[in-house]
Amino acid sequence: MTSSRAVVLQEYNVPPAVSEFDLAAPEPGGMTVACRYGGICGTDLHLISGHLDVPIPLVLGHEGLGVVHELGEGTTHDVNGRPLAPGDTVMWASSIACGRCHACRELREPTLCENRRTYGVNRSVAEGSPLAGSWAEFIRLAPGTTVIRLDEGIDPVAAMSLACAGPTMVHALWERRPVRLGETVVVQGSGPVGLAAACFAQLAGAHVIMVGGPQARLDLARAAGIADQHVDVVETGDTEAARRVVMEATGGRGADLVIECAGVPEAVEQGTRLARRSGSYLIVGQYTDSGNAWFNPHQIVYRQLEVIGSWAFTGAHLAEYVRMLPALTERFDLSSLVTAFALVDVHKALEQVAAGAVMKGVLAV
Repeated sequence: MTSSRAVVLQEYNVPPAVSEFDLAAPEPGGMTVACRYGGICGTDLHLISGHLDVPIPLVLGHEGLGVVHELGEGTTHDVNGRPLAPGDTVMWASSIACGRCHACRELREPTLCENRRTYGVNRSVAEGSPLAGSWAEFIRLAPGTTVIRLDEGIDPVAAMSLACAGPTMVHALWERRPVRLGETVVVQGSGPVGLAAACFAQLAGAHVIMVGGPQARLDLARAAGIADQHVDVVETGDTEAARRVVMEATGGRGADLVIECAGVPEAVEQGTRLARRSGSYLIVGQYTDSGNAWFNPHQIVYRQLEVIGSWAFTGAHLAEYVRMLPALTERFDLSSLVTAFALVDVHKALEQVAAGAVMKGVLAV
């Protein structure tokens, strides 16, 4: 192969289009991967709408899975020390932290890296290789990328179901606020991030109440075995229904942990009222700036809430997600969450994802 098709965002608020680029050899320490799947994340919709200041034009796609096409000089093993060869199925972390800035060195929080380079987000086609996103036939991974070889028994479709949401929640629930055995956990939001939060909370031994909608999404989660109780607040418009269910399940106390995964600012006010006194509120879904929201700060003080934010993930969190895939797929029907679209059908895919008609859309190459 000497060239690769790729989906390029040329202008904000204009549908991305398929273009073709030369396929160069990988750098020393890097590799070229033939993409099998490129996940469509809610963040991609925000990028297209111009909600994040990113350099354009750029090839989209920050979550992906593919097959090693060519290894650069000196590239021999994945992050776990397992040998790599052309034909191996791999996943890769979307970002590379610089290791030098204040967040990396002093705070030891590489997710907050000031110079973080992210595939499909801030790597313009004019900077180095244009093939720096997973919505393409090939992606050229730079030196320093966390690459993980998948075992043959792992279903690639199941792995893609939570390709970004899974490691995001590993970071949130490992580094920021772990789930404790026997807790009651409320998850606000029934998209991929909410489903990932519910899955991990259940594996940790929590009773999980999912608050979201529309009902079709909650039904899909229920059929996949995700969450113990499901409350529709989207189609019904009855936000008090969530409070009634949570209070009944907890003897009137409220949830030990509420995890916001909705991405809707208005959800924050509701979330503060679903937690028990001395409980925790973990906010994950407000990844892009969707505006301000009113809430009563008295609820934080009265309940003595621990309010925690969690931003993105690192390669270490992706590695942990991949390690947990056997346990996740044994308990939950993750592949049922995925709808695949051809690369040339990217417009249809984006419309379906934006409308909430599919749970997890992926571009199959």
